[in-house]
Amino acid sequence: MTIPSRRFALTGASGYIAPRHLKAIKDTGNVLTAALDPFDSVGILDSYFPDAEFFTQPEIFERYLHDARRQGAGVEYVGICSPNYLHDAHIRMALRAGADALCEKPIVLNPEDITALKEVEEETGRRVWTILQLRAHAALEQVRAGLNVQSTDKHDVDLSYITSRGTWYLRSWKGRTEQSGGLASNIGVHFFDMLSWLFGRIEHVEVHERSETVAAGYLEVERARVRWFLSIDPSYLPAEQQARGQRTYRSITIDGQEVEFSEGFTDLHTEVYRRTLAGQGFSLDDTYEAIATVARMRTQPVVSATPDTVHRFLRS
Repeated sequence: MTIPSRRFALTGASGYIAPRHLKAIKDTGNVLTAALDPFDSVGILDSYFPDAEFFTQPEIFERYLHDARRQGAGVEYVGICSPNYLHDAHIRMALRAGADALCEKPIVLNPEDITALKEVEEETGRRVWTILQLRAHAALEQVRAGLNVQSTDKHDVDLSYITSRGTWYLRSWKGRTEQSGGLASNIGVHFFDMLSWLFGRIEHVEVHERSETVAAGYLEVERARVRWFLSIDPSYLPAEQQARGQRTYRSITIDGQEVEFSEGFTDLHTEVYRRTLAGQGFSLDDTYEAIATVARMRTQPVVSATPDTVHRFLRS
């Protein structure tokens, strides 16, 4: 039996992550009917859904959603790729227009926003889903399957993520903490979600460095001790990556063993879309722990690391 296409709308159509959502909508056999962005450089739509309506004003976009619903052609999902500080408002717009929201990470900036959104879910009968793509990564699923969740022993974990960015980053909304949430929220939240998914509840948070280009610290998780380091500064790239001209470095070691997961990122958004459409996506409850953690990292005092808690990149 052929499953009919679902109707999608999308906010943030000109953004960096939007093509992954457009590809996921198309690859799952669905259709984009409308898109929103204040910037009109959205020629990417022609490569996927040339017939989609396009709006630059959220008020008119929202009216379109409600009109389509009254005419029996309402969208069933709104993909949200807009800047982080707009996620909450765009999720509410989607739910009140009778659609589920499928939102990029970080879904919101503060844990109390998740509590408030759960109330809107109850009011509207619609659901909020988020993109926690590392939970769909085959290599990390294998790691999780091999962990003994009954054990009380703690693993020693080092997490390093460097994703080089040019000067544009700090001059955009991503460089403004009140809009992006800072580095831990903007580039690290899915890694902290991964850590809680693998090792349990995050019990203790330390921040050893917090600047425009670097965030680093230490976590105590139920079954792990984690030294973590995030940066957009390419000078932190290991010499081997610099020699190859690579601008991204991801590394996780568990008890001294490297977990190789540098490949396999291409279709993760599509896989998350498939799971969401099957009712098996990632909910507000799933993302709460990570959002609460990065909110703490944003505000709590920076402290000095000890020899046991310092990340190797800070040590060097």
